[in-house]
Formats: sequence, structure tokens, C-alpha cells
Amino acid sequence: MRPACPHCSQSSMTSKNRNAVIRRGSFFRKSDGRVVDRFRCLSCHRGFSFATLHPCYRQNKRHLNFQLSRLFASGMSQRRAAVVLNLSRSTVVRKFLYLAGQALLNLEESNARKSPATRIQFDDQETFEHTKCKPLSITLAVEYKTRRILGFEVSKMAANGHLAEISRKKYGKRPDERRAGRKKLFAKLKPLVEPTVLIESDQNPHYPEVVRAHFPNAVHKTHKGQRGSTTGQGELKKIRFDPLFSLNHTCAMTRANINRLFRKTWCTTKKPDRLFAHLCIYADFHNSTLI
Repeated sequence: MRPACPHCSQSSMTSKNRNAVIRRGSFFRKSDGRVVDRFRCLSCHRGFSFATLHPCYRQNKRHLNFQLSRLFASGMSQRRAAVVLNLSRSTVVRKFLYLAGQALLNLEESNARKSPATRIQFDDQETFEHTKCKPLSITLAVEYKTRRILGFEVSKMAANGHLAEISRKKYGKRPDERRAGRKKLFAKLKPLVEPTVLIESDQNPHYPEVVRAHFPNAVHKTHKGQRGSTTGQGELKKIRFDPLFSLNHTCAMTRANINRLFRKTWCTTKKPDRLFAHLCIYADFHNSTLI
């Protein structure tokens, strides 16, 4: 089967334009050991192959993509993955960003195929970039019982407690972007949930406003916050029955499987967008494999 030319402006998937494409040999691809056919368009006189429009185009080590995505979603850092797979750090960084982009697409497509959720839970999870004086907030939304991750956003926030004064002195006033992050997340959740969805959260006073703004017909149920257990690192609660178990268990799993979210670690996030990328990789693995 001859494909349509990806370069020619007149190309389409019709048989007429496919007749303007001729075979022009093949080549052996070392990265996965396959023979790929080449073609030439008689309209624009440009060559292409079946690999031209593939997301892995011109990747020399595409056979390691699947293994790397599993490692990133299983508590391994980029540097350790480079050591284990005998790769350079720059190669691992490029593949990390590529895998994050593909994971985000897979996550959006898989959630769109599912039936709209009728009951969800959401909350903010705290971490930091570079130092605890620069905290970050991860707003996470999951489906009740199935623990399917529906969406997440990473937002900057100001330090509090005894670190607030130290943070302002060393890094200046830090913006609080949590409200904008929740609005962005809820805008993404609209096509994934029923208009009359039951939304559960803790008793954070800032939550009801954003819920009413984006889901006026939804029912918002709040639960009193409970003390975290030692084994759950604060996410799992020290009570017999946790009404927000689906959410708290998922948050605990992110702590256990994303190395930059470990409670005690020297592998910290340096850029918020890289934390978002790592969350994309884990969320895709979580939805497609773990649950």
C-alpha cells in the first residue's frame, strides 16, 4: 500500500493522489532492526518513507523508549536511568521530554474514550522546586473507586510557616498560582465528567468557589481533614475509614513512584514544567498499567 505524500500540499488520502507516489527502495533501520520502504512524490519531487511522520522519527535508540517510561514511573531518576541503560544524560533528557509529550496525548485520548465520571475527588499535594523555600502545589483529580487520574496541574505557591520570611529574603515575593491552576484543571475536567457529578474534597475554604464556577449543577461534598499515618507519609490517613481514600492512595502512589516527590531525597525538581512532564509519564502508566 502506497501512502499519500506528507510534504505535498495537494496530497490527501484519496487514491488519485496516491497514484502520484512511486516506490524508491528501502533502508534498514538499526534502532529496531526493521526494513522501511522509501517513496517519492511525482508532484513535489520529494522523498519520504513510512517513518517520516512517526513520532519517533530520527531517534537512534527508539527500542529503549518503553523501558525508559517504565523506569521513570517506577521511582528512578534520569541520571540513574542513564547509568543503568548506558546512555548519555542528554539522550535521557531528550527522551524524557519526548515520552512526556506522548504520555500526555495518550492520557487525554484514553480519558476521552472512557464514559464521563459521576464521582470524583480532588485536592492539593505539596512539594517544592530546588529548595523548600520555593514550594509547589500539585492539584490532582481522580475518579472515585477506580483511582483513574483525570487531570493535574502544577502551580507555584508562597512558603508558609517559619520558612516564609527566609523565602522572601532569599528569593523575593513568590506568586501564589494555585487558584489559576485549579481553574485550569477544572476547565480540562468539564468534558470528562457528568454535569451533575459528585465532587469530594477536604474542607479547604478556597475549593467551593472554583467548583461552583465550573460545575454549577454539581454536588460538592467536603470531608474534615484527618491526621496522616506514618507509613503513608501524610497522604494515607490514620483512621479506619477514609472517605477520600481513592485520592489519598493515588497521592501516596505518586510519592512512591516519582523520584522527585520522595519525602527525603536529594533528587529535587529544578523546573515546574519538568515536574508536570514527570507527572504525565506516571499518570499514563498509572491509568494504563497499575489500575
